[in-house]
Amino acid sequence: VESEQCVEHEAELDWFCGTEQKLICSHCAIVGSCHAHTVTPVATRVTALVDVCEKMQLQALRIERFIEQTLTAKEQNLQANRAREQVLAQVGAAREALEEEEQRLLEEVQREEERVEQCLLTQRAHWNQALSTLSQTRSRLVHTLTHTPDAQLVEEAEGVGEPCDTNILNLNPNCSDSKLLRGLWAAALLLGPNYGSSYLKFDERTVSPHLSLSEDFCTLTFLRKKPRQPQPYDPARFDHWPNALGSVSMSSGTHSWVVDVGQSAAFKVGVCYASLERKGSGNEARLGYNSESWVLSHYDGDYSFCHAGKKVPLQVVKKPQRIGLLLDWTTQTLMFYEPDSCAVLYSFTEQFSAPLLPACAVTHQSITILH
Repeated sequence: VESEQCVEHEAELDWFCGTEQKLICSHCAIVGSCHAHTVTPVATRVTALVDVCEKMQLQALRIERFIEQTLTAKEQNLQANRAREQVLAQVGAAREALEEEEQRLLEEVQREEERVEQCLLTQRAHWNQALSTLSQTRSRLVHTLTHTPDAQLVEEAEGVGEPCDTNILNLNPNCSDSKLLRGLWAAALLLGPNYGSSYLKFDERTVSPHLSLSEDFCTLTFLRKKPRQPQPYDPARFDHWPNALGSVSMSSGTHSWVVDVGQSAAFKVGVCYASLERKGSGNEARLGYNSESWVLSHYDGDYSFCHAGKKVPLQVVKKPQRIGLLLDWTTQTLMFYEPDSCAVLYSFTEQFSAPLLPACAVTHQSITILH
């Protein structure tokens, strides 16, 4: 095929004018109308266009490979993953379990209310009858005092009996107790957006001479030997048991803190009243052995909840490295939990009569309040 020629110069169109976007001859490029324009040899432009085409072809291959391999794999993985369905299924299962637990607890509470109501009705009827009997006996006493032996009158009066308050007349508080709800309540509180742990430290005035306190007031370390230099006397200091109390008093709201116990094989963590005895070797100053302290204890491989000298053994599958405490003053509930899994180790409800302080004891290595 013959090459096209320039009409003006009758020369081969072997140049390209980038300004006017057309083919031109060498005369047009050098001395003609396009001498001031951007011009390139056609061969050079063809080579450049071929390079561009090759690059576009390679890019097209990459795009096709991305579509066929990456996107297709992602789509297949998305279908297999079914994250939405998993979320709905898990939430549905939790909702179903919660609704069933709600129904069970409501039925239990209703049965307990009906039981107490029936007991109250029975007691009311009984003691109304007793009042009537006493009234009739008093009336007859006036008329028959001289005719009826004293012993018979006394027997009739004593036969009425004395009223007494019993637990069967009270609503059983355990009828609304649920491990599931406690766990959900704790998880919702601890994992919620407004959760923030209490910033606690140990009160150095309370630290036993058997313990050393770190400079940041967060770590207690057990001392095998008492320091040669005795600590100055302080009425707040424990002088025998290896105890220490926190610096924050709690009497309202919700409080939580975490203690690192991974290094220690013998410790206690919990709460106590500020009025707890500090001096002497008696149980009055020993955490968990009086009515003013509640602690989770670990000793000789065993875990237990201790209060007033009574121990509740705890089944712990794996030794926790950290123990969390959650105190809700509104519901008067204290919970011990494992922070990583939010598993509840033990919880109880108590009618606390005074503000509480965090309380700890350690007789092996050290424990630390975490922030």
